[in-house]
Amino acid sequence: MDGDMRKTEFAFCAKSLGRLMPMYLWLDAEGHIRGAGPTLAKLMGPAALGAPLEQYFVLRRPRRIAVPEDLIMTPGLSMQLRAAPGTGFKGVAVSLGSGGGVLLNLSFGYAVRDAVRDHALSATDFAPTDLAIELLYLAEAKAAVMGELGRMNLRLRGAKAQAEEQALTDALTGLRNRRALERQLDKLIAARSDFALIQLDLDFFKEVNDTLGHAAGDHVLCEVAKILGGQLRGGDLVARVGGDEFIMLLSGVNDFDAVERVGGRILEKLTRPILFEGQQCRIAGSMGAVLAADYDEPNADRLLSDADHALYASKRAGRNCLTMAARGGERRFQHPVPAGSGGAG
Repeated sequence: MDGDMRKTEFAFCAKSLGRLMPMYLWLDAEGHIRGAGPTLAKLMGPAALGAPLEQYFVLRRPRRIAVPEDLIMTPGLSMQLRAAPGTGFKGVAVSLGSGGGVLLNLSFGYAVRDAVRDHALSATDFAPTDLAIELLYLAEAKAAVMGELGRMNLRLRGAKAQAEEQALTDALTGLRNRRALERQLDKLIAARSDFALIQLDLDFFKEVNDTLGHAAGDHVLCEVAKILGGQLRGGDLVARVGGDEFIMLLSGVNDFDAVERVGGRILEKLTRPILFEGQQCRIAGSMGAVLAADYDEPNADRLLSDADHALYASKRAGRNCLTMAARGGERRFQHPVPAGSGGAG
């Protein structure tokens, strides 16, 4: 009857076969390349026609053949171009019968991404029904999207870290602010760590603002911040908690001698004139300190209050000194008040 499906013979011209199978390879009975699909021909070059198969390809599975028909018996046919970059192929071979040789249909398999990159291939180099290039585009698009999401996540994390850092930093001096101080103080108390708390109030600072202006005052505060930061260790904290008020936390300190050494150096440096636009700004400092080790149950409010009382004891004692509030009574380190200092602090 018409349209008998038992008829299995088909005839293709090279162009039609190349459209259907752009990476076919036709080998004659002697194993010479007699034809190739347009994509494979591009990869091999025009000189491949008529050349032996193994002049252009390295066989991986099988390792060697006696006649081209041996390829038909090999499941999972694997081969690669001899020329760099050694593009690999997977394929299947069928006999053309009556001495017509063997027809191989090749593909890049999992190496399609490398092949597209290495040979600058496009969608026109694949059969219209081949989904490999579309899947590759999807993979590339996914990689691009995931890459951008990763970069966006890094930017967001960086922005969050920057915002958190700004929230804990004094804008003028770059020191920690009160919020950062309270957070660190709570951590030290919770960990039952030994530490010293030193409160500093600048003496004669109001005189600087009144005589030279607020720009000079801001300059002095920044210079004081450098002095304080230069006297502390990496694990210590210094915060600006008010106009000319500073608090330092010295981790691991449990005796007055260590506090005295640090405080003495700071007081000495504060008495040195600070230059602003050719004018000398003279200040000093009054300090109050406490040791966490002096308290059975350290409490942030109590530590701050006791340090504040010790600071005002320093002011009453003549300023430019450090007073320690201790169990055995106050201890005081006095530094000479700089000549010419005076006025309200």
